[in-house]
Amino acid sequence: VQLQASGGGLVQAGDSLRLSCAASRRTSSNNGMGWFRQAPGKEREFVAAISWNGYDTYYADFVKGRFTISREYGANTMFLQMNSLEPEDTAVYLCAVARRAVAGTGADDYAYWGQGTRVTVSS
Repeated sequence: VQLQASGGGLVQAGDSLRLSCAASRRTSSNNGMGWFRQAPGKEREFVAAISWNGYDTYYADFVKGRFTISREYGANTMFLQMNSLEPEDTAVYLCAVARRAVAGTGADDYAYWGQGTRVTVSS
């Protein structure tokens, strides 16, 4: 499975971005998916996850109320709507396909990873 993340860019604080993640085949339609991010000099951290059917979603505390994860049911595409962006959100955002139908918050819960898309938020 290959994952392609897109939608990143350079924005100002308070702006919005919508990230997309496309998987190469339908394997991901039966699996949970998630977003992680990695800022320069920091470890990779969980951002959001969604179950295989889109019914269950999970968020890191620092993005609750600002970010929304979604997916096209049965398709290979996942999204992350990011509103009210802050400079602290600057990072490379990576999408991943989980090992099971319900995605977890740990990196070990995921089997496939994309290369990421860079988000830079200026103050």
